Amino acid sequence: MEKRVVITGLGAITPIGNTVDEMWKGIEEKKCGIDKITHFDAEGYKTGLAAEVKNYDPLEYFEAKSAKRLDKSSQFAIIAAKEAFKDSGITKENTDFERVGVFVSSGIAGLKTIQEQCEVNYVKGHNRVSPMFIPMTIANMPAGNITIELGLKGESISIVSACASSTHAIGEAYKTIKYGSEDVILAGGTEASICGIGIAGFENMKALSHATDPNRASIPFDKERNGFVMGEGAAVLVLEDLEHAKTRGAKIYAEVIGYGATSDAYHITSPAPEGEGGARAMKRAMEDAKIKPKDVDYINAHGTSTHLNDSLETQAIKTAFGDEAYKVMVSSTKSNTGHLLGAAGGLEAIVCVKAIENSLVPPTINYQVKDAECDLDIVPNEPRKSDIKIAMSNSLGFGGHNASIILKEYQG
Repeated sequence: MEKRVVITGLGAITPIGNTVDEMWKGIEEKKCGIDKITHFDAEGYKTGLAAEVKNYDPLEYFEAKSAKRLDKSSQFAIIAAKEAFKDSGITKENTDFERVGVFVSSGIAGLKTIQEQCEVNYVKGHNRVSPMFIPMTIANMPAGNITIELGLKGESISIVSACASSTHAIGEAYKTIKYGSEDVILAGGTEASICGIGIAGFENMKALSHATDPNRASIPFDKERNGFVMGEGAAVLVLEDLEHAKTRGAKIYAEVIGYGATSDAYHITSPAPEGEGGARAMKRAMEDAKIKPKDVDYINAHGTSTHLNDSLETQAIKTAFGDEAYKVMVSSTKSNTGHLLGAAGGLEAIVCVKAIENSLVPPTINYQVKDAECDLDIVPNEPRKSDIKIAMSNSLGFGGHNASIILKEYQG
């Protein structure tokens, strides 16, 4: 018998707030987390803006020795996971930790550490490369470090699918619980790639915005959009078997009811023509949820602020939703947070949960110029009060990886 899967805990550290409550307040207040790059000297780069986590001191969260041995991507992951775990109320007294998994992903993981240690190797020689270099940089380590920190002994995996990574993680966690393999899974993503080599790589492939005004840099669906803004942070959700959650008296935020994943099989960076792969992911998610397009109240779009993504995602929504495409509310909160790469889907899933909880649709802030190619109801600039029963979150990754999840107001 298939199990129902609910969300019982939330944790995040983001460019607009270092907890879930701070992040959501930032959404309500239309806060833009984009500013000048401070993590490195960006003089000479065309890209001068990023969405950095603000006021972050690792020593407020970790002992000095631990902080030194953890790449920032793992630090962020642990911080978000601990917040979500505490929020869930799970303890050894009410849960078998051998049936608690961790599906936390990253698109690039330890990129800053890779850059630093390559410089050490070049300048000082290979004997000076840190013995922690590999454990700090491999993409499974955020998940591994969470299991160690919290003592969780269920399945632990890291799905690396670029900017779809954490939506895939949530979707696969949902399926794993649905079919009875685990009782609880911490799922989401983390990213900390705002460094010289990270900006250079995306800049040289012409993916980043070169805007100098933070309020005109990440502008999804706006006709003047010219690239995404790199963000950083982590977001983790606690997914749980409904009966397990009820038995221990857990607070239930929402229910996960659908998941769809597809491949474009088209191009390493460009979405497929007309967004057909993304459309199929949305259709699969709705089929899995046993709902119709008219049942979806809100879509948190991938909405990166690149020309191709936003126009082709618009086409994908039209294909998947048909006549209902113009009736569903759509927005991209990357206008607030920038693009958290592998952590984006996790954060945007939390945004969907909070939107359902608060009956408030997050706006696409800083929107000014209409684009005929992006002519959906993108909820521009101001939050919209609306009773949201069902929300969809989309993520589309380089390599043609598409993932959509569907969340529903919990109704017992």
